[in-house]
Amino acid sequence: MTDAPGTDVWRENTSAFDRVRSIAVTLSQPRTADWIAEEALVAGNTARDHLQRLVDMNVLQTVSGEQATLYQPDPLYTRMRALRDLLDDRDRDDLIQLRADLQEQIESWQHEYDVRSPDGLRELAAQVETAAETREVWQVASDWDIVRYRLRLIEDAIEHYSDYSGTAPAPA
Repeated sequence: MTDAPGTDVWRENTSAFDRVRSIAVTLSQPRTADWIAEEALVAGNTARDHLQRLVDMNVLQTVSGEQATLYQPDPLYTRMRALRDLLDDRDRDDLIQLRADLQEQIESWQHEYDVRSPDGLRELAAQVETAAETREVWQVASDWDIVRYRLRLIEDAIEHYSDYSGTAPAPA
């Protein structure tokens, strides 16, 4: 990664901790400290120290690997961060409209593919005739999973809007 454009600027303008955190919180699969260190442009021991701090802060979780400890984002931290992002960008009415838009998208997929869920779509992917169709249907199933997750977040944000946004009345 050291040859990538912008690497020197990133190193000069961010702390080692911030680089490790930025790599670690975006992981889609558990990774070793050495892998994260390489991506974050820090020494392995530096990465391990910062990763342990992030574990202590409940930002990351550890997973026992065959030969090394692996790190992954803590799902609760990730969820709360996503909720915060939703609430920072939208008011309650915006969230309700977004929920309707996402529900409409799901209904559209249900109608278009005549299935009730992403799993039904994956079953359909096994039956289509061409590789291109298989990839397309598989991608829609993946998108559907993401939309369902986002829909659950939005419903949580709507249900607890006053608590999460700080507009709830103070306790007596």
